Amino acid sequence: MSTKKTTETTTTAKTTAAAKAAAAKKNAAAKKAPAAKKTAAAKTTAAATTTTAPAKAAATKKAAATKKVAAAKTTAAKKTTAAKKTTAPAKTTAPAKTAAPKTAAAKKAPESHAALVRRARRINRELADVYSYAHPELDFENPFELLVATVLSAQTTDLRVNQTTPRLFAKYPTPEDLAAAVPEEVEELIRPTGFFRAKTKSIMGLAKALRDDFGGEVPGRVDDLVKLPGVGRKTAFVVLGNAFGVPGITVDTHFGRLVRRWKWTEETDPVKVETAVAALFPKSEWTMLSHRVIFHGRRICHSRKPACGACPIAPLCPSYGEGETDPEKAKKLLKYEMGGFPGQRLKPPPDYPGKPAPPLAAE
Repeated sequence: MSTKKTTETTTTAKTTAAAKAAAAKKNAAAKKAPAAKKTAAAKTTAAATTTTAPAKAAATKKAAATKKVAAAKTTAAKKTTAAKKTTAPAKTTAPAKTAAPKTAAAKKAPESHAALVRRARRINRELADVYSYAHPELDFENPFELLVATVLSAQTTDLRVNQTTPRLFAKYPTPEDLAAAVPEEVEELIRPTGFFRAKTKSIMGLAKALRDDFGGEVPGRVDDLVKLPGVGRKTAFVVLGNAFGVPGITVDTHFGRLVRRWKWTEETDPVKVETAVAALFPKSEWTMLSHRVIFHGRRICHSRKPACGACPIAPLCPSYGEGETDPEKAKKLLKYEMGGFPGQRLKPPPDYPGKPAPPLAAE
């Protein structure tokens, strides 16, 4: 019994020990399993991390590239919009191409002196064809009468002077006669010309100077003429050019206005205008140039409303358009023989195509 028990005890002990060992092994295996799982999971995670890292980098690069492309597209779009805005006015102003000639003329380089000379001389030739009969529009028989008539023409028309001087010269035909006249009687005779008191003083003063200093004769030099009362350079050149054949430029209001419109000069002082225009023409043309320009100013190129539509030199005029451009309306603005009316002289030259002016009594 005792051996059997011992054996049983031993067997039981072994069984118990084996069970414990199996249990321990099982526990160890159980413990190892989660660890292995954790390790595998870690390895899987690491692998996944290792695998996705390049993908993330690529994705990041791709995103950056996409942003750059988007930014580039946005910038391009902005530039396109800005360009459209910049060019938009051009579409709006495109119809204004009709007015381009004026803009181009305004921006055109200044006319050279040589070009100005050519244009000015061409205008003179054109005027010579139109006004082949141009002449001084004051009636006179001698230098003395022309001198007095020119002084009286200040601030009035040549027509009014021509209607007034016949009675004056009939009573005082010489400088000596006029110098000895009664002022009040002279005033009454020249009253129609206006400013008759001042003009009486001038013409009687020059008559006395001619009598006392020049032997009763009108001098033929500009320096002598401008010393006479009421005589300036304009009057002097009228007398010299038409009574003595000495070339001169007559700068009256018409002449000054037209040469500025034609851009021959910008000067307003008569002496400076005379100098500027004289430089454009040979001396032999000065007297007749003056007549043609003055004729044109009195008949077509008026001060307030020039008849641009009837002007023979319109293509050469930089101021074309300042007046009436409609041809039919412009014709109605023409004066004297150009408009079918009497001229300014009671005794015009034989080749004058218009009608003589009526005497003062006929009004």
